[in-house]
Amino acid sequence: MKDKLKQIAEKKQKLDALRPLPKELQDNLDEWYQTELTYSSNAIEGNTLSRLETAEVIARGTAAIISGKSLKDQLEAINHAKGIEFVKQIAKKRKSHRHITEQDIKDIHKIILTGIDDNWAGKYRQSEVFIRGSNAEFPMPNRIPHAMKEFIQWLQSIQDENPVKLAADVHFKFVNIHPFIDGNGRTSRLLMNLILTMYDYPMAVIRNEDRIKYLATFDIAREKQDIQPFYNLVEIAVEQSLDAYINAAKREPVMPKFNASQFIVRGKLLKIGELAQETRESVVAIRHWTEKGLLEVAEHTKAGYQLYHRSMAERIKEIRKLQKEKRLSLDEIKQKLRLAS
Repeated sequence: MKDKLKQIAEKKQKLDALRPLPKELQDNLDEWYQTELTYSSNAIEGNTLSRLETAEVIARGTAAIISGKSLKDQLEAINHAKGIEFVKQIAKKRKSHRHITEQDIKDIHKIILTGIDDNWAGKYRQSEVFIRGSNAEFPMPNRIPHAMKEFIQWLQSIQDENPVKLAADVHFKFVNIHPFIDGNGRTSRLLMNLILTMYDYPMAVIRNEDRIKYLATFDIAREKQDIQPFYNLVEIAVEQSLDAYINAAKREPVMPKFNASQFIVRGKLLKIGELAQETRESVVAIRHWTEKGLLEVAEHTKAGYQLYHRSMAERIKEIRKLQKEKRLSLDEIKQKLRLAS
C-alpha cells in the first residue's frame, strides 16, 4: 500500500504544480464530476437514472421530464448534487479532518434524504438494519450515539496520516456503524470525498461498473479481516481522478484515464436484441430484469429503443450466477447489488 500511496502523492504534486486551473476549465470539471459522482453513487444504491438523465435532473430539477423514472430517483440525484456542494463548503470551513463534527455528518445525511424520508433525514435509526446476502452485523440502535461519538473521537485523534488512507478508513468505519436507516452508502462516500477535498485532492468516483467488486471488499474485510482490497479500490479511484485532472490541465482528453466501461464513449451501445445475443439470454428476460431495476438503460434512441452499456453483459452473468449458485430471487439479487445502501 505504501508504494501505491507514494505514487499517488507524486501525481498530486504534479497536479499542484499545474494549479490553479483556468476558471472555465475548473468549472467544467466541477460540473462533470458532479454528474459522475451523483450518477455512480446513486446507481450503486439502485437508482435507475442513466448518466444523461442524471445530468438533466441536476440541471433542471424535477422540472426535467424523465419518462418512466420515479420522483424518488430524481430527488436522489438533486439531493446528492446538493450534498457535493455542501461537502465543499464544510471543507472550506473546517481547518482539517480533526474539526469535522457529528452534526456535519447529520447535515450531509439530511440533505441526502430530504423530500424522500423527512422523518429520518439527519436522524439516527431506531431499528436494526439487515442486508440480505450478507452476514454483516451493525450496532444496535441504542449503541449508535455512542458509536458515532467514538467515530468522531477517533477522527480527532488521527495525526499525520496519509489523506487517501484516512479517506478510505473514514468510509469503511462509517459504513460499519450504519447509523442511519437509509443513505449510509451515499453519506460514507461523501465523507470520504470530504477528507480528500480538505487536502486538495480531486473527489474520487467509486464507479457503478465496479459495484460488485466494491461491495465484495466489505465482506472480505469483515469475514477475512483483510481490508487491503478495499484500500486498493479507493486508491485506484483517487488515482483515476488525479490523472483526469492532470490531463485536463494539459488540455488532453480526460475520460480515457477512467479506463473502463463507465463511459458511454467505449464502443457502441447495445440494443436489447444485441445484448441478448451477446449474453445468450432472451429479450424477455432482459426486459424483465430491466423493469425490476437489475439492469440499467444507458440512453434511448429517438425512436424510444433502449440502449445498454456492454458492462450490462457482466451484470447479466452476475444475476445468473446468483440465481444458480445462491438460488436467490430477483428481489434478493437486487438487494445484494444494493449492499452498501
